This record gives sequence, structure tokens and C-alpha cells, in this order.
Amino acid sequence: MPGNWGIKKGRAMDVKRLKALIEKKRGQMAADMMEMSRIPAVNPRMGGGGEYARMQWIMRWFDRRQIPYEVYEIPDQKVQEGVRLNVVATVPGTGEEDRSLWFISHVDTVGPGDADAWETDPFTPVEKDGRIYGLGCEDNSQSVITTMAACEVLFEEHIRIGRNIRFCYVSDEETGSEFGIKALIGKGLFGPGDEAIVPDGGSADGSFVEIAEKSQVWLKFTVNGRTSHAAMPHLGINACYIGMKFGAELEDALKTRFDREDPLFNPPGSTFELTQKFANVQSPNVMPGKDSFCMDMRVLPGDPVDEVMDYIYGLIGRYEKQYPGIAIEVEFLTRTDAPAPTPQQSQVVINLVEAIRETGTEAYSGGIGGGTCGAILRAEKIPAAVWATLDDRCHAPNEYVVVDNMVRDAGIYLSVIARYGAQGTEE
Repeated sequence: MPGNWGIKKGRAMDVKRLKALIEKKRGQMAADMMEMSRIPAVNPRMGGGGEYARMQWIMRWFDRRQIPYEVYEIPDQKVQEGVRLNVVATVPGTGEEDRSLWFISHVDTVGPGDADAWETDPFTPVEKDGRIYGLGCEDNSQSVITTMAACEVLFEEHIRIGRNIRFCYVSDEETGSEFGIKALIGKGLFGPGDEAIVPDGGSADGSFVEIAEKSQVWLKFTVNGRTSHAAMPHLGINACYIGMKFGAELEDALKTRFDREDPLFNPPGSTFELTQKFANVQSPNVMPGKDSFCMDMRVLPGDPVDEVMDYIYGLIGRYEKQYPGIAIEVEFLTRTDAPAPTPQQSQVVINLVEAIRETGTEAYSGGIGGGTCGAILRAEKIPAAVWATLDDRCHAPNEYVVVDNMVRDAGIYLSVIARYGAQGTEE
């Protein structure tokens, strides 16, 4: 292993000094963000080429600093390379090598959406007024760069704690994590004593620590009817009309039927929203025989997804009876059933809240509707806290990251590590 991790007895981690070292890396962190953001990493299931090239950039970054890492290749025929990469850099523990504190960042991004809504080229990052604008800068490149900077300081200062510290950079978070964190779990990388920080959500002042998520379900509905000329509607079955009617009734009914609220979450209730609409016919005078659309559902823990689906299947059955000759198909594009929340008294939450409060910000914990790797870890009984300081510009035009937030977050990560009982080391 490059470097020497021999223990220097009795010297506790000087967090103030380490934060000063992070501050000195401000310019490097901004430059790294600019350089990495020029490499497209749009998820292949969102029309991009994937994050392979950006993962290679991360590996070269570690290589230049002689920081050891492991690469996990997961086969995926949707990308040109045939594999998706996941990178894990490890600072080994001094006595509890079977336990790890993880920092998990995802490298893939969504697509840019409406290009006309961007004031700059989303693939050409621009630094202005203390911000860096570009696709994925906040979601989740901020996490990538800040955790790499924290890792670099630990290596430079030869700092270790009792357990392993693992900085993990995963693929495929934006479309379900099958080639990312789920694949790493399947390879046995995580143990029962592990904990994790997932910097993939938060608030502008850094006060919010996410410990719970709603169930996340994306459904694709396809209404099958019969195509005809629009001037001869009696010869066909209008799938577009039936689909629009079905979708509107479904959304209204779900919002009424599953209206329970939980103050832990913001918003406090389950959400059901019609979203993506697919092209059906190519001419306005053709009555479509097939119509497809999607719904995004974020369901509170305690409301079983199966119960929601039972209602949906029931409504489908009613429509198929009401309109003879149609068939409505429903497909899960993604499904993550909400696991139990991370306990507020878990060590990772306590240490993170204390580290945030150390900066003068009063921290609190709660739940969200968005999906992160945190929920996947909680399902494996691994306490996970999702946190970062960000303006919540993810998936929006003119996405940006605040450079001050990058520096602040990296320092807080080091403060969290110190609370696990870190020691300095010497050659």
C-alpha cells in the first residue's frame, strides 16, 4: 500500500488545523470541479454514454496522489465499454477492520433537459460569483470533489481511526443503482457494523440531516387500443383519450385515498404525479392505438406499495371493462420500498449533527421524498445519513455548486471522522 500508516501514539486529530488545510485546497477543489464537469456522465438510460470516462478521471486523480483504490466492474451492455465502474478508496482502520465508515457519492448525472432553459452550456462549466454552473455540479459532483479532498487530507496527514474510512464513487444512482451501490452490496462490501454518510441531499444552510426516505416508484402505463383515421373514430379505439382520462382519474384518486401525513417529511404526505409522456402518432389526423405515459410516486413508509398497486390494478380492471377492446399494461421502471429510518441515536447521525453544530448551525433530522443510496443502505440495516450544504438545484436548468459549500462540507466530514476517535500517524 502506498504511504506509511504507522501509528503515532497520543496525538489526537486537530480538526481546526485540518479544516485550515481544506481551506488551502479551495482553488484546487474549484479547478477539479471544472475539469471533471467537462466530462459528460449522463446515465445511459437517460440518453447518455454513462460515467465511464469520468470514473477514469477520478482514478487518475487518485493515481497522481498515490492514494490506493479498488475498481469494481459491473457488466452493462447498454454502454459502449460493456461495464460500469465503481471506485473505492480506503483508509484502513487501526483495530476494527471489519467495520467501515463510508462516504458514498454517485458519478452519473441526469440529462440537461431543456437546453434553451440553460443560460450556459451545461457541459461547459462556468465559474461566476463563487458558484460553478454546469450539469451535475450539485448532483452529485459536489460530493465527489469534497470527499476526494477530505480523503487527500487524511492521506497527507497519515490519519486513521479504529474502523476503515471508505470513499466510494458509484455508477447508476440516477436510474436505480443496479450497476452501482446495489452491485457493491451484492459483492459483500458492506458489513453489519458499517455506517455511511451519503452527501446527496441537504439544505442551503447545512442544517438538515436526512435519515428517512419515502418509497420511490416509477410506473409506465401503456394503453393499447386500435388505430384509425381521426375522421372515422368508430373504426378504432382512441388510446390517447382513454389514457388521458385514466391518468387524471388515477392521480386524483391516489392523492385522495393515500392522504396520510407524517411531519418527519417535507412534503409531509405521499406524492403521486403524472410525468413523462411518450410520442404516439406522427400526424394530428391519426387516432392513436397506443399511448404511453409515466407516473412518479413517493409513498410514505407505513403505506405499503403493494396496497397502492392493488388500487391501481383495480382501476385498470374497471377501465378495461368500461372500454371493451382496450388493454392497459403497467411496468415498474424503478421500485424502492421504504426501509425503516436511520435511528436518530445512531453514532453516524449523532457525530454528524455535532460536527454541523460545531460550525454554529443548529442541525436537525428528517425525511425526504427523493431517492438516494441512503435508502438502499438502510434496507441492508446499515445506518445512513444523507447530508450536504446545497441550494437544491439538482435536475434543474442552470444547476450550480457553491464553492464555499464545498470547503465547508469537506471540513465537516473531517470533524465527523474525528468524533470516531482518530489519531495522527507518522512515517
